[in-house]
Amino acid sequence: HLILVSNLLGIQQTEQHKAFEVSIQLGSILAVVFLYFKKFLDTNLMKRILIAFIPTGILGFVLYKIIKSLFNPYIVVFMLVFGGLFLILIELYHKNKSYDINSIYEVPYQKAFLIGVFQSLAMIPGTSRSGATIVGGLLLGLNRKTAAEFSFMLAVPTMFMATLYDVYKNHSNFNLSDWENLIVGFIVAFISALFAIKWLLKFISNHSFIPFGIYRIILGILILYYFIVLR
Repeated sequence: HLILVSNLLGIQQTEQHKAFEVSIQLGSILAVVFLYFKKFLDTNLMKRILIAFIPTGILGFVLYKIIKSLFNPYIVVFMLVFGGLFLILIELYHKNKSYDINSIYEVPYQKAFLIGVFQSLAMIPGTSRSGATIVGGLLLGLNRKTAAEFSFMLAVPTMFMATLYDVYKNHSNFNLSDWENLIVGFIVAFISALFAIKWLLKFISNHSFIPFGIYRIILGILILYYFIVLR
């Protein structure tokens, strides 16, 4: 969404814009830590989270330049539509299936690693990180709520390390002089993430992910129409 909004609004990748992106990412990370603070203190659960982070950590480090070169709106549009279709198909396939894992504490280490492999797909722009990990969780036998919670917790080391590495690679290009906007962005991202996570967990308790798949397809088509016809 950051890529699309930046392109739609004609926002250039300036030093201030990069710093603002970092601030809102950190706000979202802190929201997850705030909601799941006690669970992050569980050693066995953290082992599972760190194991799940390994594939993305390695591939993100090795393929950093390639990943950055893929950031353009047309790749995002393709992955939005493809991801939406895939999400719908997965839900239809799992409609009447039972789930073996009903708690994040029950996720086996090998399945945690495989969820991390699914997360690695999100390095392709337009692929939802949470969508990829949740779909991976569903395929591996996690129920919807467990898959979503594991995805949220996995976001913390993933987004934190990605942001930290991005800052390290581009530290000379960052401008922190406009600190008022950075603080506002951080606070808004934190509050928005709190509500979004709580709402999503409540929603998926009684609904499937099909509406999200439809949303991705419609958004992808609208964005493609804009770039081809209106721009």
